[in-house]
Amino acid sequence: MSGPKLLVIEDDPGIRRLLLRGLRFEGFEVTGAEDGPAGLDAAQVAEPDLVLLDVMLPGLSGLDVVRALREQGRDVPVILLTARTYPEHQIDGFEAGADDYVTKPFTLDVLVARIRAHLRRRAQETPEALSVADVTLYPAQHRVTRGGVDVPLTAQEFRVLQVFMAHPGQVLSKSVLLDRAWGDTFLGDPSTVETYVKVLRQKLEQAGGTRLIHTVRGAGYVLRAA
Repeated sequence: MSGPKLLVIEDDPGIRRLLLRGLRFEGFEVTGAEDGPAGLDAAQVAEPDLVLLDVMLPGLSGLDVVRALREQGRDVPVILLTARTYPEHQIDGFEAGADDYVTKPFTLDVLVARIRAHLRRRAQETPEALSVADVTLYPAQHRVTRGGVDVPLTAQEFRVLQVFMAHPGQVLSKSVLLDRAWGDTFLGDPSTVETYVKVLRQKLEQAGGTRLIHTVRGAGYVLRAA
């Protein structure tokens, strides 16, 4: 039986070969692509369960590849592989549609843990719709609307909002959000939560209406209608 399907888009042939070999050894079915255009073509053919994507690519940047995937309606989880560590670079990636960052250099076991965590959460999503104020989240369709207008979210943004909407009016600390939206395999910077909250606020407010996710100083964040 074949394992989950991964697409690795990486222009460095040495890194690409190592990833393909290592991930196949871990039981994944892996397709490789050497640049952005080839990666988009491979995504249409392979229908991957998750995409590993280098940010700096020839032909089409990694961020442009993510945007193109989202414009095509593909909500497949995307993990960016990058040497960039500044918060503004991460925000650019999240706003483009990426779900996670892994900073180079990295070890294969850490990467595999992140991959499996994303795949596990996707498989465990509940089908019941959640509604708070004029926002409705449909887990089975991986869709969010505000006032009847679709709000495009990445897979990880969707999970963070799902945690908030499952606990309306409840103050959630960063550690609680990390545990419930990322899982115990998360090895990144806790400030990632702040980045996701900022992006979620922007997207929800662009769809219309007042702010729903509020900061509770010294405690965390809360989702409430006013």
